[in-house]
Order: sequence, then structure tokens, then C-alpha cells
Amino acid sequence: MAEHTTAVARRRIKELNVGRGIIDLPFLILTLLLVFIGLVMLFSASYARAYSETGNVAYYFVRQAGFAAVGIVAMLAVTRVPYQWFRKWSLPLLAVSIVLLMAVLVAGSEDNGAKRWIFIGFISFQPSEITKLALVLTFAGLISGYGERMKTFQYGVLPFSVIMGIIFILLKMEPHLSCIVIIAVSGAGMMFMGGTKLRYFVVLGIIGALGFFWYISTQGYAGSRIDSWLHPELDPTDSGYQVLQSLYAIGSGGLGGLGLGRSRQKYLYLPEEHNDYIFSIVCEELGFVGASLIILLFLLLFVRGFWLALHAKDKFSALSIAGIVLQMTIQVFFNIGVVSNLLPSTGISLPFFSYGGTALLLHLFEMGIILNLSRDCTNNRA
Repeated sequence: MAEHTTAVARRRIKELNVGRGIIDLPFLILTLLLVFIGLVMLFSASYARAYSETGNVAYYFVRQAGFAAVGIVAMLAVTRVPYQWFRKWSLPLLAVSIVLLMAVLVAGSEDNGAKRWIFIGFISFQPSEITKLALVLTFAGLISGYGERMKTFQYGVLPFSVIMGIIFILLKMEPHLSCIVIIAVSGAGMMFMGGTKLRYFVVLGIIGALGFFWYISTQGYAGSRIDSWLHPELDPTDSGYQVLQSLYAIGSGGLGGLGLGRSRQKYLYLPEEHNDYIFSIVCEELGFVGASLIILLFLLLFVRGFWLALHAKDKFSALSIAGIVLQMTIQVFFNIGVVSNLLPSTGISLPFFSYGGTALLLHLFEMGIILNLSRDCTNNRA
């Protein structure tokens, strides 16, 4: 009986994938290239701290490389999943992610005044990362189902505002400002693409601005981060220390960089040099030219992603691809903006580069979803 059930399931999966094209090779190549460069830079940026903390210079690199290998296998496996499953399981995934956001407030691990991580065995993860993906897939499913009703307040605003409102309350309690902003911008972007009328965004924008200023006024740590952003030189040994060390690294790189592996700031001068501030080490070692090439690779990945969204065969696929790409675009912009002091510190990682195995796994899983949906894009070999 079990063998018969398995055979039926396999035949059904095969039927669902019949007639689907190949995955988008340019997007795949760009993803793998960024992962490879990210691993090289992670090893270079982390070996001083790894030796200091563990006695093994390759500690962080080996762990990240292992997660990268598993993530790439998972990414390729996801490309074979019937794409209808993403829509079917979007709401359950969102529900699970909200439960996890509640759980992290009770049983989560605290670091630097924020409680965002859950430890399971030998790994940790941020439930907010799962929430971001779940929100994209859920919004894509709702919007594609509502159709022309998206122009009304009842369908085009209310359900999305309720979902984001619940998530924002939970994220505020962690607190996690950068994730709130990413979800707010990507959620609003998907609503706009889905057909929500512009006049509703005016009201939502005013509410969002008031909420943002209220958030800042009630979070002491956020206010101090803004002070250190505007005037880091006033407190160079405490609140302004990390910003100044990051700027020293970027400035030291100059046009061509000091050379791969030759960073000075990574020798325990710059905190989080292998994590949120790894792009500072990229600038120091590879210089303006190398950093610009990496930014160009990200831009090519994002442009290709939006191209795939424009050529998707249905609205759900288009919105899912666009939502995932939009979220990653915002995250890359935020990270580079923070390390260059264009933006105040928000505690956000650089996709494919920053240390964090579960985050890398999830990013590759998201790339797998895009590659899956790219099978149905028109002229996907262009």
C-alpha cells in the first residue's frame, strides 16, 4: 500500500512538472558566483577572530561552507518542486512563522539588547527571516486571488494591514527595526504591484511615518544609534567606535584595495567584521573597484530577478519573484548603507557574505523558489 501511494505521488509530481522549461541559467550563475565570492571574503574577514576565539583560523569558514553546500543542494531540489505548492503552503508557513516570533520572545536568546534568535541543538536562527519569505508568498497568493478587488479597501488594504500589523507588534517587542522596515517596504511594494489604489498609500504612509517616530522615541537604543550615526566622532571609544572603525577600513582600501587577506581592521579592531560589517573588509581589501564589482553582481542579480518577474506566466509567480528580489534588494542597500554610515546601524546582514548558516540556507532556498518559477517564464533564455 505504501509503495503504491509513493508511486502515485511521484507520478503526480511528474505530471505537474510536464512541459516546464529549464531554470534561468543567468540567475543561477549570478547566485553561485556571489556565494563563492562571499565564502572567500568570509574566510579572509574571519580568520583572525576565529583563531582568537577557537584556535582554528578556518572555524567560521568551514561552518559557512558546509551550510553553503547544503543550501545549494536544497536550492536545486526546490527547483523541482511543483510550483503550486508554494501557494498552497504560504498561509501555514506564515502561521508557523508568527508562532515562532511569539516563541522567541519567551525562549529566545538575547544579544546586544535584542531577543531575535532561537537555538535548536547546534544551530540558531531568526524567525523573522522565515516571516519575510512567508509574507511574500502569502501576499502573492492573496493578491492573485483577489484580482480586481484589490482596488477596494476591504481587499486591497485591510487584510494586508492586519497581517503586517501583527508582525510589526511582535518585531517591535524583540526589537528588530530593520526587519520592520524591510517588511513594510516590500509589503507595500507588492500591494502597489497588485493593484492597491495610490490614495490608500498616502494614508498608510502617514500612519507608517508616525509609527516610525513613535518607535524611535520609545527605544532608547535606537536613539543612541542615531546619535552615533550623526556624530560618531563625539564618542569614539563607545557608541561611535564601530562606525569609525568601519569608515577607517573603507578609507584604507582606496581605489585598488590593500589586497585579499591584507586587511588590518579585521584583527579585532572592527566588531562584527565577519558578519554585519563584512563589506567594510571587502572595501579595505579589494578597494573601490572590487567593492563596485560586487555591487554590480548584486545589481545584475536583482535586474535579472525583476526581468523574470515581468515575464512570469501568472500573477502569483510574478509577485513571488518580485517580492523576494525586492526584499533582498532592500537588505543589501541597508547593509552597505550602514557600513558606509549612510544609514544608522540596524543590525542587518549582507546576503551570501555575512556569517550565518541558517540565513544563507534560507537565502538559497529563496533563490531556488525564483529558479523554480523561472521555468515558466516566457523567453527565459534571453
